[in-house]
Amino acid sequence: MQNYRTKLCGQLRSSNAGENVVLSGWIQTKRDHGNLLFVDLRDNDGVTQCVVDTSSPCFDALEKARPESVVRIEGKVLTRTPETVNPKMPTGEIEVSVEKVDMLGEAQVLPFLITADSADLSEEQRLTYRFLDLRRTKPHANILMRNRLNKFVRDRMWEMGFTEFQTPILTSSSPEGARDYLVPSRVHKGEFYALPQSPQQFKQLLMVAGFDRYFQLAPCFRDEDSRADRSPGEFYQIDWEMSFVTQDEIMEVGEKLISAIFKEFAPEATSTQAPFPRIPFDEAMKTYGTDKPDLRNPLRIVDVSEVFAGSDFGIFANTVAEGGFVRAIKAPKTEDRPRSWFDKLNAFAVENEMGGLGYIVRAAEGNKGPIAKKLDEARLNKLFELTELEQGDSVFFVCGKGEKAALFAGKVRNLLGHELDLFEKNAYRFCWVVDFPFYEMDPDTGKPMFSHNPFSMPQGELEALQTKDPLTIKAYQFDMVGNGLEMLSGAIRNHRPDVMYKAFEIAGYGPEIVEAKFGGMLNAFKYGAPPHGGAAFGFDRIVMMLENEEFIREVIAFPFNQQAQDLLMHAPSPVTETQLREVHIKLR
Repeated sequence: MQNYRTKLCGQLRSSNAGENVVLSGWIQTKRDHGNLLFVDLRDNDGVTQCVVDTSSPCFDALEKARPESVVRIEGKVLTRTPETVNPKMPTGEIEVSVEKVDMLGEAQVLPFLITADSADLSEEQRLTYRFLDLRRTKPHANILMRNRLNKFVRDRMWEMGFTEFQTPILTSSSPEGARDYLVPSRVHKGEFYALPQSPQQFKQLLMVAGFDRYFQLAPCFRDEDSRADRSPGEFYQIDWEMSFVTQDEIMEVGEKLISAIFKEFAPEATSTQAPFPRIPFDEAMKTYGTDKPDLRNPLRIVDVSEVFAGSDFGIFANTVAEGGFVRAIKAPKTEDRPRSWFDKLNAFAVENEMGGLGYIVRAAEGNKGPIAKKLDEARLNKLFELTELEQGDSVFFVCGKGEKAALFAGKVRNLLGHELDLFEKNAYRFCWVVDFPFYEMDPDTGKPMFSHNPFSMPQGELEALQTKDPLTIKAYQFDMVGNGLEMLSGAIRNHRPDVMYKAFEIAGYGPEIVEAKFGGMLNAFKYGAPPHGGAAFGFDRIVMMLENEEFIREVIAFPFNQQAQDLLMHAPSPVTETQLREVHIKLR
């Protein structure tokens, strides 16, 4: 067997001049300069320029070789002349004079250029030929970043005293907020395994088993619709659990880990320093219109219901009287914006099924806008005080009831932040959202359902479940948000059987369902369970942020498309009648 290489393509420098080397890799590009042929040879480590002239027996072989063919090259390292040095390449000071070439793997005509920009390629092209797409510079770098982050996280968790575990992939189905992927059993007719939505029950069982500090880079499987920041099917978590722990101690681990990650992998950017701001869920919804606030945007939402209560502006006044609200978002220095700009924002409201987006402009020559004349001077002064509106600023209003109107105010805040270019540049801004509601109203049944995580401990524990309106109960539950993305979700767990039975009863699950779905964990809790809690970072989302990618599929080696299909391996796909019979399934 021949030696395929003595050096990697990214290793050679001017100090290697005069050395005889063997390189193997892919032909990235070729440039024919008449008597000379230049070949950029690429491997996982980098690119080296190779050169051959027409007098060499190697010339014809390289000239005929298609791009992306795999070749082995023997040659001598030469120093480039000053005028031909390429400062953009780490190997730009040298080139290899080709003395021998062997064809290792000839390439067919490519479906697209490896040097093409992502914007010029369709999702179908890229995912059908993902093995080619991953040869491109940015996708290749994204996957290598995952590798470096993977090792870095493991090292930090070991340093903090955590023990790494692997938990089962085939498990039982349980209601955790998304659809399960089901796997039929061959041995047990009519019964199914489920792929885990998370290792939630297993990591809690490890706490009951006395292991104290668990972590895992865990695969999670959820049959969910695709989003820019969510891959349908499979994703990975940096998952950890701790015994005898408070909420503050769990959050401290999260702050230490994420701070270390961004210091290591994004040292040039500005990041929030620990301890991160803590924002109660109710405040987040009022001030930012979302439970995932992007703190790079300086705009805030202000409740101005008192300004319109009892006013002559009937639409707003009536809504406030009926228990609704009016919220305002300031748009600084927008007095000179054309009417079409304000109309565009109003159209945005209509697109979001809101009645419109009223506004007032505090201009030098007097207040302008459709609502300006609806308020007397005292109410206007109160409005300007609450919103800190200065001359030259505008203020937009969202009027309505409930979550829909609150979330729309958040959309307006983000839109204005982008329209006015207010977002902080080159920054990562983290915060905690805490005190999530334990229950929310199921819009279909009109009954309480778990809002976030059924395994969380309610604040006030059993007494709260027995005495309070379920919709007022908060949970020991928290999220870390970074630049408007949910980075982490965590909680203090419910480790008491009596509290668990009552919590699920309120959500409509009787004791027989709790025992059927969570019997293993529930039984374990009856034999002495420590108070415990934990959290999980979205591993893919961290890579996505570090690589400044808009779509999470850009940092996954073999992602599904938006329809949850693997175009490369043709999954999902039909199976044979024999396979179906083996698992006792008949299609209908």
